[in-house]
Amino acid sequence: MKKTYLLTIASLILLASSCQSPEDNPYQISKDSVEPHIMELASDEFMGRKPFTEGETKTVQYLEQAYKDLGVEPGNGESYFQEVPMVSILTQPAPTMTIQSKSQSIELKGLEDYVIWTQRTDSLLTVDGAELVFAGYGIVAPEYGWNDYKNIDVKGKIVVLLVNDPGYGTEDVSLFRGNTMTYYGRWTYKMEEAAKHGALGTLIIHETGPAGYGFNVIQNNWNTSRLSLDLRNTPTYQAMFEGWIALPIAGQLFSLAGLDEKELFEKAKKPDFQAIPMNLTASTSLEVKAKYDVSKNVIAKITGSKYPDEYIIYTAHWDHLGIGAPDASGDSIYNGAWDNASGTAALLGMAKAFIEDAKPERSVVFLTVTAEEQGLLGSAYYSQNPVFPKEKTVANINLDGMNPYGKMKDVALIGLGQSELEDILNVELEKKGRYSTPESIPSAGWYYRSDHFNFAKIGIPALYIGIGVDHVEKGKAYGKELESKYNSEVYHKPGDNYDPANWDYEAMLGDVQLLYEVGKKLSNSTAWPGWKEGSEFKAVRDSYMKR
Repeated sequence: MKKTYLLTIASLILLASSCQSPEDNPYQISKDSVEPHIMELASDEFMGRKPFTEGETKTVQYLEQAYKDLGVEPGNGESYFQEVPMVSILTQPAPTMTIQSKSQSIELKGLEDYVIWTQRTDSLLTVDGAELVFAGYGIVAPEYGWNDYKNIDVKGKIVVLLVNDPGYGTEDVSLFRGNTMTYYGRWTYKMEEAAKHGALGTLIIHETGPAGYGFNVIQNNWNTSRLSLDLRNTPTYQAMFEGWIALPIAGQLFSLAGLDEKELFEKAKKPDFQAIPMNLTASTSLEVKAKYDVSKNVIAKITGSKYPDEYIIYTAHWDHLGIGAPDASGDSIYNGAWDNASGTAALLGMAKAFIEDAKPERSVVFLTVTAEEQGLLGSAYYSQNPVFPKEKTVANINLDGMNPYGKMKDVALIGLGQSELEDILNVELEKKGRYSTPESIPSAGWYYRSDHFNFAKIGIPALYIGIGVDHVEKGKAYGKELESKYNSEVYHKPGDNYDPANWDYEAMLGDVQLLYEVGKKLSNSTAWPGWKEGSEFKAVRDSYMKR
């Protein structure tokens, strides 16, 4: 590697703290460079911006033209697009699932009691008397001495699993990370791991606390199309179905099986836990319609003046949920103004700033990805097929939901303790008289739930901040109230609309400006931020970066 790569992050922090530098009076991002894009992208005309719909076509064309108008060059050769081959799978489950014990049966109601879908593309899938196995948390983690699949064969069976990590609710940081979720706690991991062991199906027991959202969010997946990456050229085993079951219904199943639910849940928190056959079978069916198509990531770039082959990559996802079930007012368009028209528009505001300010020494990339709401698919495809080499990518800075509620003294550092990017962020915060705090609900595992995670998985240091709760005028209790209200009334609902009367642009632009200045600092440096000791991503980066 170049000699300049030997500079440590301490060098960059020293630079950031110095009294006289061009960054002391940085370019100021204006409301006019962000608001019009939010208004447009979150309008009904864009139909909720779901991939594979007319809403996608309008969205990616809008973004392409916006970057052209700003004078930002295409990021993928001569194109602003990276094609992402995907398949849209419409799962239409039977309305019921029959659970049979040796002596009796019960009938569960789809949508109300459970929600299932499939990643298979067969036209009809039949589950006929498949055995149920309670496999605890469904985790195989050698570094924690953990294997929930030891001494059990789940091939052709349905695994019933707990959400989150064994440490959740224990306050024991030596048990995984206590209340801070690891990737092993994510439902995506649990389903992938169950498939690795040949499970026919997966049912995760929903609990609002450890899941981080209500069962209503799960219900959005009933009888709707879901996207997956097109794996026809790299076929892998997929379970017949995946899904969730409501906690009270899971209790009924344990009772039917003659098992003590509370006792089982406690046993599952110990490394010597053994998966338990439930002596129950399940029967149901799923009709499937599959459509293969190509979605698009949007990529724009400003080429660096001194180090054009070194890259700072900003990300945001342009997609949302499209048109779905109407709310009480009859609104059925999931406009996603906050999630994530705000982050997408902020990238355009940043691009304008980088264009009009002094040209950065390193290249700066604006990557707006598809299908985040479908499982981080656009960023997953990019990480598997990077336009810019991971060895040459300095950092990723992700924007997913900017602050519209009011000025906060703090920002939430999602995944506190992961990378040295946090140190740079904290220097910039201190200049503004602000500070960072750990995310308010570390058990929700937000570090694994947005697009930066796919950069982290391939070793690229990734920074993601959330809205703080220490409201400048009304304090922390009020800030937490705003956060709670958003989660219960706005998140993934048609009510996520643009509200010019109540959105606080001074607050929003404060956080956008903050991330712009972090990226600007990196773009004019020769330092390479790394992962901190204890991060699960450090070994990945170290395996290919020699410093």
